[in-house]
Amino acid sequence: MGNLFHSYAISASGMEAQARRMRHVAENLANADTPGYRRKTIDFRAETDRVTGMSHVATGPVQLDRRDLPRIYDPGHPMADAQGYYQGSTVDTIIEIADAREASRSYEANLRIFDQTRQMAQGLLDLLRR
Repeated sequence: MGNLFHSYAISASGMEAQARRMRHVAENLANADTPGYRRKTIDFRAETDRVTGMSHVATGPVQLDRRDLPRIYDPGHPMADAQGYYQGSTVDTIIEIADAREASRSYEANLRIFDQTRQMAQGLLDLLRR
């Protein structure tokens, strides 16, 4: 029964990590046209709880895109310099949409594992009741 709870914890931490990733993707998409905005990303890693010995998915710190900001020519823009350029954002909407799709599918996969674990636990309890 302990392994079933371990499975719950792993899939729940995976869902939490993907939900956090999706929040960053949404923030990036919302700021795609914000001058000077740098794309945010997070990394995933496996961690082991020292007390329980259980592994789970953890997210690292938020990282900003280090690429140079694109210079956009628009002399009418309020943030344009004397030459008519302003700094755009490093967000690429195609990449963000792909990341959103990947995060969504990973979340759904963890949800299916969570549900299958629940069904196995229910089956085990039904067997023990007999």
